[in-house]
Amino acid sequence: MLIFNNALINLTDIADLPERPTLKVISLVPSPTASTADTDIVSLSSEEGSSHVRQAQWPETFEVPNFPVDIEFRLRQGNLLYMRDQTYMQVPRDMKHEILEKLAECMYSFKAYPSDDDFNDVASSLVKKHPCLTEPGSSTGWNGWKNSLKFKMGNYRTKLRRAGCTDVLINVGKRGGQDPLRSVKRPKHFEINFLPNYPAGEDECSMESKRLQLVEEMKKCHPSSTLISQNMDSTFSLRRKEIVEIESPVKETLQRWPSLFTERQINAEFVRITSKNLKQDFFTALDQHTARFLKIFETKKGAVGKRLSEFLDQIKLKGTDITANRTAVLRGLPLLLGEETSDFFKATLASTILYIFLF
Repeated sequence: MLIFNNALINLTDIADLPERPTLKVISLVPSPTASTADTDIVSLSSEEGSSHVRQAQWPETFEVPNFPVDIEFRLRQGNLLYMRDQTYMQVPRDMKHEILEKLAECMYSFKAYPSDDDFNDVASSLVKKHPCLTEPGSSTGWNGWKNSLKFKMGNYRTKLRRAGCTDVLINVGKRGGQDPLRSVKRPKHFEINFLPNYPAGEDECSMESKRLQLVEEMKKCHPSSTLISQNMDSTFSLRRKEIVEIESPVKETLQRWPSLFTERQINAEFVRITSKNLKQDFFTALDQHTARFLKIFETKKGAVGKRLSEFLDQIKLKGTDITANRTAVLRGLPLLLGEETSDFFKATLASTILYIFLF
């Protein structure tokens, strides 16, 4: 079927085409994926290795990826039989290997060390999408898949370690009675980019050169410069290596990365590590509880209640100003908790505007 002048026509004879036609072929069948059954070592491609930086947190609902075409076809036939007469599929070894390998690859794109709940999520999602894979006799229908996934994920990390992936290489030797190379903990549950490899084509010397350029740019550019932000992105892996492996003191880190200690870059670095916007998430959570906090402030009595009433009087003058409400809550919380307010924020009067900077 072809499109000419935005109209669909069926081509039955090649001679009907103009002398020098231009055709665009759109495939309706996905291209087959190369089998990984005989692959012993994973090579680090630009997406999952040296230049890979994860972009998203573990999803609320895990979406099972598409498998190679032959596997998808066999699963489709198995699901049809299951819907017709509840026949469970007997999964061959090669087919199970392909399914587990693809799932492990997809899981690693979110985190290197999934939790037990994550494995539950993946196994249950697999059986939900392909009910023919349900395990008869299992209490959940997917316990066996969960156990297989755990073993496969361990094997997948081993392949990545052999390929030189620093994200998992740093934990080598923690099992099997060997002493670890360093007493470094695994990534925390919110850290999706714990120790990425250098970008493709980069090494420590080239990254250090970029860092020196960044220091010079910081001296002559505004901290919010787009050029500085781009360089901070490109040197992220070098900073993580220093922080995780070398554990540089804060004073030394400040000297080597002065732009990192600006308000904009602190939030940007948090996004790089966790894929979450620190300021946005904080204020979103604060807004959810602002109304409740203001009501609590109104009920307080005594000296604390008197000071809190001053904040409430200020926001009454500004109506429903969201910034004023946030400021009142942030200034009132230390008082409510019996803490010294100077330990939490500093107020500076510039002209007639009061700026509050959170530490």
